[in-house]
Order: sequence, then C-alpha cells, then structure tokens
Amino acid sequence: MNKTILITGSTDGIGKLAALKLAKDGHHIYLHGRSQDKLNRVIQEIKTNTGNENVGGFTANFSDMTAVKNMATEVKGKLSKMDILINNAGIFKSDYPITAEGLDIRIVVNYYAPYLMTHELLPLIKAGTEPRIINLSSAAQSPVTQDFLSGKSTPGDNEAYAQSKLAILLWSFHLAKTEPSISTVALNPGSLLNTNMVREAYGRFWSPAEKGGDIIYELTQNDLHPDASGKYFDNDKGTYGLAHPDAYNPDIINSVISNTKSVLERL
Repeated sequence: MNKTILITGSTDGIGKLAALKLAKDGHHIYLHGRSQDKLNRVIQEIKTNTGNENVGGFTANFSDMTAVKNMATEVKGKLSKMDILINNAGIFKSDYPITAEGLDIRIVVNYYAPYLMTHELLPLIKAGTEPRIINLSSAAQSPVTQDFLSGKSTPGDNEAYAQSKLAILLWSFHLAKTEPSISTVALNPGSLLNTNMVREAYGRFWSPAEKGGDIIYELTQNDLHPDASGKYFDNDKGTYGLAHPDAYNPDIINSVISNTKSVLERL
C-alpha cells in the first residue's frame, strides 16, 4: 500500500537517502528544505532516479517558528492525511547560534521545530493508516536544563546539541503515551555518519551516510518494527536500547514538556 510520507531536512544527507528508497517503493513522498531552488532540484532528481512522479516538497527555515507554522498550514492545505512523519532536520553548529528570539539554534531546529510541526499536523497523522512518527535523536544525550530551553544559557556546540537531542527523545516517549493511536519511535541513526553536518562539525566520519538512511527506511516498515512505539532504536548497536536515564523519569519529562509549552506560547 502506498503511503504519504513527509521527511524534514531531506534535501541532502540521510533524509535524502531515505526519501530515495521510499520513493522507489512508490510512496507519495514530501521533502522539506530551506532553499526552494535546492528543494526543486532534489525533487526532480528523485523523480528521475525512481520513476515516481508523486514527489513534492515544502520549504521552511526551522530556526524561525513563524516559518514552521506557515509550513504546517501549507501541509494541511495540501494533504488530507499523513501516514509517516520523519522529523529528521537537524543542526550541530552555526555561525549564528542564537535566534532572533534569543534561543539557541540547536534547541529550536532540533526540538522546538519538530515539536511544533508535529502537533500542528496531528489531525493529518491520526487520519493516516498505521501512522508512525520517527524522531531523530542521537547517541549524544545530555540533561535538558530549564535555562537552555528558555534561552538563559548558551552552552557550547556539543552540549547544546546533546541537550536538544535528549529533549526530542523525552518528547518522543511522552508522545507515545499521550497519543497511543500513533506509533512514535526515537532513533539514533548512527554516530559520525558521512554527512555535511558531521563533516562540518568534526572534519571526519566513522560510517557511511547510507547506514542512517537505511535505518530510517527500515523503521517505516511496520511489519519489521511492529512494536516500536515508545522505544529508542540505537543504530550504533543495531537494536533497541536504553536511552539516557532522564528519558524514563516522568517528573523530568513533564518538566521539559511544560517548559516547552511555555516557550512556544510566547514565540
């Protein structure tokens, strides 16, 4: 059965690789990127390489919550359902690490943007067939502080990235409980994959980008992962595993979610 799938951050890297594999299966694929020109080029590339004409896309700068809201409105105006949402867009470092709202760009792009986008699209997702949300986390996970969430602290690149990736993991577990009709899984796609983000951050890589693209694709297959909701897949180990201990602490999860709502209400 052909599914409707949206993959954020999919004009390069593991998001693009997953999109190519899913398009080859004949699904309706919607990409997301920051540049309209690049998005158009990748859409045409995937159509040409797969023979699948059911490929479209949306543009938005995920460091801007207004842009995220506008994209969500556009998606809701175009689609009647969504079977799979893959929150893949992410950032590690930036020449401008603080957004106009005074927030670290990592917490905005890696957590607030997918949180807001997902909640805006929940009606579409609930209308999907065997709906699933795949949230990209990381092996890098560090306790999420209220000051970081609110923009009162500005840690270095590694710490900011690790806090943002634990934040999306905590929320994934929360979403799995509060929206039981939707299968929600958190994913570490693999450490130091050969992507632009990793090369810019570290200047080296351990594994091919295909390792990440392949596991995203695999997790979309409900028959291969029927009981994935509320779990964390660690692709460094190739299996489900334990995340940071904070991910299993209800008080910490509730605090992060409460602070998240407070921040988004003022944006």
